Formats: sequence, C-alpha cells, structure tokens
Amino acid sequence: MATKILCFAGSLRKDSFNKKLAKLAATKAEAAQATVTYVDLKDYPMPIYDGDIEASEGIGDNAKKIKALMKDHQGFIISCPEYNSSITPVLKNTIDWASRPLEGEKGLECFKGKVVALFAASPGKLGGLRGLVTVRAILESIGVICIPDQFSVAMAQEAFDSDGNLKDAKQMAEVERISKRLVEVTTLLNK
Repeated sequence: MATKILCFAGSLRKDSFNKKLAKLAATKAEAAQATVTYVDLKDYPMPIYDGDIEASEGIGDNAKKIKALMKDHQGFIISCPEYNSSITPVLKNTIDWASRPLEGEKGLECFKGKVVALFAASPGKLGGLRGLVTVRAILESIGVICIPDQFSVAMAQEAFDSDGNLKDAKQMAEVERISKRLVEVTTLLNK
C-alpha cells in the first residue's frame, strides 16, 4: 500500500506562491510513489479557535473534515507563508482546531507520529525561513516528526513560470529531493 501524504499551504490567497510550491512538492511526492491528497484550506473555513465556541457548538464540520484527512495520511507537505516573521493565522487556526479531541479519540491523534516536510515561499529575501522556525516548533511540540530538510523560495514573485514550476533547475531538484526524502522516511516509519 502506498504511503499517503496530505499536502496543503498555510495560505488562503488564490494565487499564493505557497500553494504553487505545495502543488509542485505534491507532484514530486507522487513521482516517489506516494498517494498525495492536495487540499486548499480556503475550502475549509473555520472560525478563529475559541473555547467558548467549542463548548457551545462543538467542533465544526470543516475542522472534523481536516482532522479526518490528517488522521488518514501518514505524512504532510506543508508550504508556509511568513506573516511578520511568523506563522499565518489560517495555519495556526487549522492546527488549533484539528488538535481538539473528538469523543473516544486520543489526544493529538491526527498529529502524533506523522511526518512532515516544510516548505516556504516569500517575496522577501529570506524566503519565509523565519516563519518556518515557529511552524517547526509548534508541530514538533504536538508530536509531528519534522524531517530536518526544508526548502524556501526567496523572491517568489520571480521564481515560478506560468506552469507553476520553479524556473531554477537547482531549486526544482531540491523540491524533488525533499519530497522524495519525506516519502522515504514516512514509508520506513510506517512499515
């Protein structure tokens, strides 16, 4: 059975550089024999996490859907925009809602033991690297295994061609290498 990888970007913007990068990494993971599911967080709107909302209304349908997708996959590809040197609100909110246990479920069940490859794209010169520090810290603290390899694209507005590929062959090779490494590690840990 093929390793299952869930792929998404921590962005809502239609023409997001991180959505392009996530989709590109997804194709490379598929080429490494993984079964990849790409989702757009814009299709799963959720209110800002609030314990009062959870207490009065429970966990919403979209949070349950994202959580179910996470539970059904052994690994994740996440491409993370950087907002003011940190994680985006939509990515943090998705993690917060997915972390809430459903009845009969173990704590953090959709995160513990999952393997992730982190990517970032930014119009800035650092390519989103500062935000990845925070994303990595959050994910590791809830039991996700973050492979050490990560990749960021600086000056992203100039980096992609009209087909969504990176113009630079070395960058394309790095996305392929990291995506393949994610599949290898995830497969080994789930034998």
